[in-house]
Amino acid sequence: MSQQAGRLAAASAVSVLVLAATAPIAAGQDSTSVVGGERLGRSDVQVAPLAGAPALPAALSGRSWLVADAGTGEVLAARNAHAPMPPASTLKMLFADTVMTKFDRADVHQVTQAELANLGAGSSLVGVKENLPYRVEDLWRGVFLSSGNDAVHVLAHMNGGIAKTVTEMQTRASALQARDTKVVSPDGYDMDGQVSSAYDLTLFARAGLRIPDFRSYCSTRTARFPGGLDKLTGQRTSFDIANTDRLLGKYPGLIGVKNGYTTNAGATFTGAAERGGRTLLVTVMHPEAQGKVYDEAASLLDWGFAAAGKVQPVGQLADDTAPVATADAPVDSVPQSDPVTGDRPHAAQDEGHSLGPATWTAAALGAALVLWAAGRTAARRREAVALAASAAPLPAGGSTGTKGSTGTGRRRLARRARALVHGVRARTHG
Repeated sequence: MSQQAGRLAAASAVSVLVLAATAPIAAGQDSTSVVGGERLGRSDVQVAPLAGAPALPAALSGRSWLVADAGTGEVLAARNAHAPMPPASTLKMLFADTVMTKFDRADVHQVTQAELANLGAGSSLVGVKENLPYRVEDLWRGVFLSSGNDAVHVLAHMNGGIAKTVTEMQTRASALQARDTKVVSPDGYDMDGQVSSAYDLTLFARAGLRIPDFRSYCSTRTARFPGGLDKLTGQRTSFDIANTDRLLGKYPGLIGVKNGYTTNAGATFTGAAERGGRTLLVTVMHPEAQGKVYDEAASLLDWGFAAAGKVQPVGQLADDTAPVATADAPVDSVPQSDPVTGDRPHAAQDEGHSLGPATWTAAALGAALVLWAAGRTAARRREAVALAASAAPLPAGGSTGTKGSTGTGRRRLARRARALVHGVRARTHG
């Protein structure tokens, strides 16, 4: 690379910095604004129909709801999207998004009595027994199909305990820009101060569906779950469990994801459905009657598919801001693929469609600096080679025909050449 090219690369790097400093901040990314856009902070229905757009379903009673395109992140319509409300078991999506990639699905764990202690009164349970081994994949089926708080607590203890898991869930929520969420218990059980929102629950579902195992578990309709020991034979028993999501297997194209119900939360539901290559996400919180949560979610999905290209977005689902591995990061710090499932932790997911302006800026700056450094290295190498040539050993008789040169001066020149060559090599291979 020529010195001129190196200077151009350096100038490009400066230009990138200037553009980054002056680029407008996207809606929802400024900490002083509403995440996803100002309209999502309003309590009334938000929709922007174009010509030929279908009308929203009548009699939607959910206190908060949202329907969005999972691919583009565009929010098609919403009501009270950021209202903080008890999430019930839909919070288990955040739990799975935080913990799932840490354990091989084939791992076997011996459940202890302490891991099943302190379950909330009236908790939904899958039937985990103490002092018996369970595969991780069975525990996750218990979480998604039966909404088992017992399975959640076992997995949380495997992760280092309830308190550690709650802290990690809060950190994960922050990375997803789910600012309405306050985690107190990993299972979503009614606890003082524990809240989320239709917007945040939709973020959790979108992130979780990028994990293959998450997508598999939430779409499973029935499974066999390990039971206790038969008193007569001493053999391990098993029993059937079924997904409590009433739309799964009934609504065309439904993928999952999670339903919930508690006294304080009422009914909550976040679902995802695919039709014609398009995936929609819907969240409904606290309709006037428990059973209506599925009817209203289905009607919003129907509306969303019919409204494709006929409405303007009223907001945007925020991007995951979890740090990603960089080219100069130590090898040991890059999250590795799971040896069995091939799943990778969140920081290593291939989500090029979610790269924000800051990421592209960093990439451009990095490329420009690499070009500039390469130009500098090439120039130093040429200088070293030239010096080495001019400092060639004296022929017999002592004279090189160079005016004013002496043996002492030539030795200094040789030492300088060797130092330059050594420095270039160090910078090239370091």
